[in-house]
This record gives sequence, structure tokens and C-alpha cells, in this order.
Amino acid sequence: MGYTVALTGGIGSGKTTVANAFSRLGVNVVDADIIARQVVAPGTPALTAISAHFGSDILNADGSLNRRVLRERIFSSPTEKSWLNALLHPLIHQETQRQLAQTTSPYALWVVPLLVENQLQNQADRVLVVDVSPETQISRTMGRDGVTREHAEHILAAQATREARLAVANDIIDNNGAPDAVASDVARLHDAYLHYASQAVSQEKP
Repeated sequence: MGYTVALTGGIGSGKTTVANAFSRLGVNVVDADIIARQVVAPGTPALTAISAHFGSDILNADGSLNRRVLRERIFSSPTEKSWLNALLHPLIHQETQRQLAQTTSPYALWVVPLLVENQLQNQADRVLVVDVSPETQISRTMGRDGVTREHAEHILAAQATREARLAVANDIIDNNGAPDAVASDVARLHDAYLHYASQAVSQEKP
């Protein structure tokens, strides 16, 4: 597997904006959230197992997973959450490794929202944190998802703290401003990562 930069940040921090900026520079992006949806797509063994465990009302009319119902089921039951994690985490890890192995850019950007929560920071060569204030997170989440402030605060409380994310960061992008303001940060970091990846390749050569 080549040089890997893990990108993380709390809800509403702008991870997708930053990841898209790297993608436009030709960087291959492997997104844990997308993989998490792929492993429970209709017809997959994981979705069949989830339906058998929780009952058919966990599915939408079209056979897809009803994520809202599933969240409600596991939110109040640590046992059910553990069962689900034991099923999905190995599948997500396997598919992540497969996609990272297939990347062709000098380095890969691995988008992992729960990097700190799942203690995955050591699986990447470098960690990039998209950092915003909690108030920015709340206002963006309310505006994007149409939820109440109380709901947004609950989501934040369930995630790793801002301090915990910053503690594992090698690099930080401050995304409190306008979305287009991150472009210069991404360009600067892209140049740095190309250099680090090149160095890593040189050190691997006999």
C-alpha cells in the first residue's frame, strides 16, 4: 500500500469540501462513509444479516437499509450497537484496504470521520484534521440536515472532542471561513504530501 493521508473532522467541519479539493488535484480519495454504505447495499450479505437480526422493518420499501430506524435501534442499546459493529467493521476494513491498494496517485487521501473514535490514526502515514469551532459545526449541521440545535448538540457530544482530534493531527486546516478559502491550504499540503510520498518511496528502495 502506498503513502496514505487520513482526513478527519467532526460533523459539519467540511471534510467533503476538503476531500473534493484534493480530488481536483488528481489525488485518489477513499471515503469510509461511502464504503460503509456500499457494504450494506441491497443484495449484500451484510444487509441480509441486518434484516434477519433486526427484522424486515429495518428495510425501506425498495429493499434498501432504513438508516434512521437502524440508528434508533442501536442508539439506545449498546449490545445491538456492538453486534452491528462486529458485523460491519471487518467488511469496511477489508474494502478500505482493497481500494487503497488500487490507488494510482502518489499518495491516497483516506477520509475517516471516526478516525479518533476507532483509534485508526496509526494506520495512516499522516493525519489531516479539518478543524472548526463547535458553534460552526452546530450551525452548519442545522442548516444542512434540517435538525434542531438540540439534535445537533447531541451528535457533537457523541463524537470525539475537538481536542482529541487535534491531538493526533500532523496537519490542520482551519475551515471556519468561506468554503473556497481552503483551496490555498489544500494546494500547500498537496505539495508537502507529494514530497513526503516521494521520500517514502526512496526509503523503500534497496
